[in-house]
Amino acid sequence: MKVGIYAHCTIDTIVHGDSSYEVPGGPACYCSLTAVNQKFNVNLHTKHGIDFPLIEFLQQNKISMQNSLSDKDTTRFKILLNGSERELFIQNRCEALEFVDEDNDGVIISPVYDEITNELFKKIKQSTDFTLLDPQGFLRYHDSANKISLKQIKLELDGISAIKINSDELLSLTGVDNDAGLLLLQKTGIENVILTNKQNISLLVKDKIYSIKLPNLELFDTTGIGDIFCATFCCTMLREKDFLWALSFAGGAAQAALETKNFGIEKVPQKSAVENNGSYFYNMVKFRQI
Repeated sequence: MKVGIYAHCTIDTIVHGDSSYEVPGGPACYCSLTAVNQKFNVNLHTKHGIDFPLIEFLQQNKISMQNSLSDKDTTRFKILLNGSERELFIQNRCEALEFVDEDNDGVIISPVYDEITNELFKKIKQSTDFTLLDPQGFLRYHDSANKISLKQIKLELDGISAIKINSDELLSLTGVDNDAGLLLLQKTGIENVILTNKQNISLLVKDKIYSIKLPNLELFDTTGIGDIFCATFCCTMLREKDFLWALSFAGGAAQAALETKNFGIEKVPQKSAVENNGSYFYNMVKFRQI
């Protein structure tokens, strides 16, 4: 099966305590490598400069990248970590993405900052039967110090099959950050509305909210955990057609990534670890009527 991914590669300077690491990443890398580990073929639509160090590595992992090299340098962020909290600063932006018409079984749209235009967004949604959206990059703006914050925005969400948001992003999209906000997103036609709140993960499908809770782990680098979650959810939905397994495996992937205690893309988990954790979560899912 084939999954398409639209997102920028990034080079992140991660500051954790007294330590600082420069690591390549972005949803382009985390989603692609996660999907490859789930035995999917990946068509990655991204842009990066010659300063991006993982071009050969991604190609060696059989990730298809068409016209990805840009004259501009790779998008860069500085990330200040404090447990599960983080501050984000934009340092450079690469050029916008382009549409490529491919026969993908599903698509993940996960912009980081301004690389997907409204026109491109519309074309991507129309190109496949299953589209998962992480809207973070649509919601971001920066101040004079280049610090990233979220803005309220109205997105055209028709054609979206699943969306993954946190409480702040839910507030930006709907004006409320509770069940009412989830229902507003559902009313746009989205069948799977996922809300992540640190360890707590909820999924609204029809008239029920299903939830799992990740274990209380010592946190190191949480960068990319949401991308790993999204890619696993998308791949499982495409393969199994079962939202409960998708939720369980996605939670299992997030847990497995955190358990590695690794920085950057080294935390992307193997399929066996995802399945072991996912089987546990499947038996622990709680639900409530809404």
